[in-house]
Amino acid sequence: MFTTADYEKFRALRMTNVAARFEELITDEANDELTPEQVFLTAVDDALDQRRANRIDKLIQGAQFPIPKASIAEIDYREGRGINPNRMRRYAAHDWSAETANLLITSPTGGGKTYIACAIGVAACHNEHQVIYTRMDELARKLIIARGDGIAHQALLTKLSEADLLVIDDFLTVGIDPEAANDLFAILANREHRAATMIAAQTSPGYWAQTLPDRVAADSIVNRLANNARTINLGEVDMRRHRGEKARASAGYWE
Repeated sequence: MFTTADYEKFRALRMTNVAARFEELITDEANDELTPEQVFLTAVDDALDQRRANRIDKLIQGAQFPIPKASIAEIDYREGRGINPNRMRRYAAHDWSAETANLLITSPTGGGKTYIACAIGVAACHNEHQVIYTRMDELARKLIIARGDGIAHQALLTKLSEADLLVIDDFLTVGIDPEAANDLFAILANREHRAATMIAAQTSPGYWAQTLPDRVAADSIVNRLANNARTINLGEVDMRRHRGEKARASAGYWE
């Protein structure tokens, strides 16, 4: 068994998880036939797996997904949604750092855009990409607040510019002011060819160009988002209504 002094040494070497797992393994009679080297390497592998799991949990928490348990495996692929399991598995395994094409997800309200955006984002975290999720109205509000402090404002722009994957949900569901549009242009210009942006919206790029307050900035923003972007059009299926009907049909439901 290891002593307190031993653990101090392990902490100095940043090996406490390896040591703790090694101690568990050598006290387990099921491992009596393994050599010391085999037990030690198993402890190292287990510690590395735990470290990676902790890192993934931290990435998911840091992304601030509204549905942090969203999963590609749980997506409803019913007819009319414009998606299939093979395509979604590709997004789950996608290397967002190596290939920076944007992704546009569109459907009317209730189509399940947020769940799919979160599922793809969570999968990106599992691939150890840094992801930031935000609704467009929240982003505009944060930019307005940060604008009063030049350092905070620049720090926010830098953070949004450098994430491996930036997810903007409810894109232009409500309008934004010219200064927020200018900030959005700066973020997208910084990300172009360097990092991918995912947009979930009820509307199309044509509508965005008409809604943004400045025509020149609007053309630049829409061009950067939509040019060569991949698209998922979820069609007219109302998943919110479907979930409500499913809940009402379940045992124990009451109103």
